[in-house]
Amino acid sequence: MTALTVPVRPAEDGSLRPLPWRRMAWVSWRHHRIALGGVAVFLGALAVWLWIAGLQLHHAYAAAAACHPSSSNACQNLIVTFQSTNVILKGGFVLQPLPALIGAFVGAPMLAREIETGTFRYAWTQGFGGRRWTLAKLVLVGVAVAAVAGAFSVLVSWYNQPYLASGNGTVFSSPSPLSPGLFDLRGVALAAWTLAVFAMGALAGMLIRRVVPAIVATLAAYAGLALLAGNVLRQHYLTPLVAKGSNLPDSAWITSEWWTKGGKFAFGGRPPVDLLQQLCPASFVPGPAGGIAVRGAFTPTTCLAQHGYTQWSDYQPASHFWPFQWIEGGWLLALSVLLIAVTVWLVRRRVA
Repeated sequence: MTALTVPVRPAEDGSLRPLPWRRMAWVSWRHHRIALGGVAVFLGALAVWLWIAGLQLHHAYAAAAACHPSSSNACQNLIVTFQSTNVILKGGFVLQPLPALIGAFVGAPMLAREIETGTFRYAWTQGFGGRRWTLAKLVLVGVAVAAVAGAFSVLVSWYNQPYLASGNGTVFSSPSPLSPGLFDLRGVALAAWTLAVFAMGALAGMLIRRVVPAIVATLAAYAGLALLAGNVLRQHYLTPLVAKGSNLPDSAWITSEWWTKGGKFAFGGRPPVDLLQQLCPASFVPGPAGGIAVRGAFTPTTCLAQHGYTQWSDYQPASHFWPFQWIEGGWLLALSVLLIAVTVWLVRRRVA
């Protein structure tokens, strides 16, 4: 008798197949559409306000710039009108918290909410895995908020064009494009800072596992890093130039000042009040709150120059704007990648 053998089909793998990355993009959108929509609505409303205010500022600048001679009373009134238009937005400081608010309120709850409520136990077992789930969400949402912030920075740059127009320093008070407040909101810096704060928020949520404390920690971390970058790091991105006296180019960012006498260092920063009163007692008298009052046409610089003092300044020219933008954007991007990598690594190590 011959036995017949029937080939047996291999058992099908009962394990869940990993979801494709393109499917995860849709899932991330579904999970965070409210937060991303809130960011879009908030920046959209702010953009409309900035656009209307920018039209007023551009019209005031055009009228003042077209007036000749600039020393006439009519032209001076137009210049004053331009300088006083939208004072609240001047210098960009009112918009400075934007990257912190976007990054903290989107990034910090991303993991902290799921861990705090316990929903991660279900979400991270749906054929994707905790690490891939975390990486996909952080990368996709992070790129989205950075792109929105980058688009808004274009509008901020347009708004500040009248202040930063080349050659207007002889008539208007022109700030440096490298000055704190303006630099962070233009170019690639706004998108880079938003992405970095978003990554800080995600890591804080992973470590603290509670939404509100994670948001507070993210805002505190941003404040410390922003102060460090603006007051310490940024001025050393490139070697500063040195100017003697007041021969500084328009829109230069002065990082330090000092005085010499007889080729030797005398003092740094502002001239001491006691020294001015000693050298020019008829021109400088004690003022209110320990200050100094000036009499006549003498200025502190004129007084010191007449007594053999020479002023020196370290400065960064306006032409360093884009090199500074790429340097700051580069190290912020590297920091964001590092923070996201640490967050993904901690998902497996700390979440049980």
